[in-house]
Amino acid sequence: MIIGVIGSGTMGSGIAQVAATAGCKVKVFDTKQEALERSRKALDKILSRLIEKGRIDHKEKQHIQSNISYVNSLKDLSDNELIIEAIIEDLEIKKKVFSELEGYVSEDTIIASNTSSLSIASIASSLQKPERCIGIHFFNPAPLMKLVEVIPAVQTSDEIKDKVVKIIQSWKKVVAIAKDTPGFIVNRVARPFYGESLRIYEEGLADITTIDSSLKELGGFRMGPFELMDFIGNDVNYTVTETVFKAFYYDPRYKPSFTQKRLSEAGYLGRKSGKGYYNYDSQSKIISQNVGTNPDSNSKMNISEGFSNEELSQYIFNRVLVMLINEAADALFWNIASAEDIDNAMTKGVNYPKGLLSWADKKGIDWCVNKLDKLYSVYHEDRYRCSPLLRKMEQENKKFFS
Repeated sequence: MIIGVIGSGTMGSGIAQVAATAGCKVKVFDTKQEALERSRKALDKILSRLIEKGRIDHKEKQHIQSNISYVNSLKDLSDNELIIEAIIEDLEIKKKVFSELEGYVSEDTIIASNTSSLSIASIASSLQKPERCIGIHFFNPAPLMKLVEVIPAVQTSDEIKDKVVKIIQSWKKVVAIAKDTPGFIVNRVARPFYGESLRIYEEGLADITTIDSSLKELGGFRMGPFELMDFIGNDVNYTVTETVFKAFYYDPRYKPSFTQKRLSEAGYLGRKSGKGYYNYDSQSKIISQNVGTNPDSNSKMNISEGFSNEELSQYIFNRVLVMLINEAADALFWNIASAEDIDNAMTKGVNYPKGLLSWADKKGIDWCVNKLDKLYSVYHEDRYRCSPLLRKMEQENKKFFS
């Protein structure tokens, strides 16, 4: 099978590596020759490291590299059977590229976007044959992350959806089918991991190190929310949050943080800039908490007074967890995806230690409802409204998984 990848950045290069490793012929397109050369060199470096780790041998490296070619004209993608776009998250730019691309490819070519939050239906509308368009959302780094969200638009034919699912599964990926709504599964459900942690910080309840430690030590998350935002990039993470917030008609559950906005504006983007919530050395290792993110100890709310360190950590973890569970439950309530796909998405897409709906079963649905109601009683904000599904399940004494 011949695969086209539009964009030779980290994500585009990663997708190309996945497809080439699976035995597909891949053409990577970029308008800039220097970008294509960077992609080629980066792949060589990655494959050499895999040889050092004993994951592949020299023959496999040569096979993967021989499967990938680099082109700088969309016309060179004319013989591709599936083309995946992985460029800047700008709807108008994507639509322009798709419209031009359609003039070069056959009527049977599947044209897909790797967008993380934009409307697939809007992107598809730029095509004469919108039924061929679909979302195929990989997670970074694409070669390592098992999950791929497949997002049919309202225009997408069932035949295209089924074909894409089979292709992605043949690449040894786990597929989660998601409805074409803002953020799909992962970028919707994961918002509270960042947003509620930022809210706790902005209230002055704890500094970023304490919040990160609480989620890692009590929850088993591999990275704390602030470490992860620095890893993703504050500019990227803020943009996704802002996009989801606007797309949901300014629902307060997805409200962006001024703290992250100001860091992004200041160029404190995280690891890639050497400074974010933390300061980093040249190897992207944390040196210290960024002094600019230390809250005034006198600003702490009364809610933290009388808490021991252990109690405060438990409060932070419970608050973030229940907001995540609520978001996952609401995604199921609105038929964004199945319960199995939601849990798979969070464990295999962003490495959560447990599926959130399974976590809800373990904690107890009544525990979730009570925690959310208590938060709402304190803040009286729609941000903390309990999902109707959780409330109904509590009344009926049900679980997500039997």
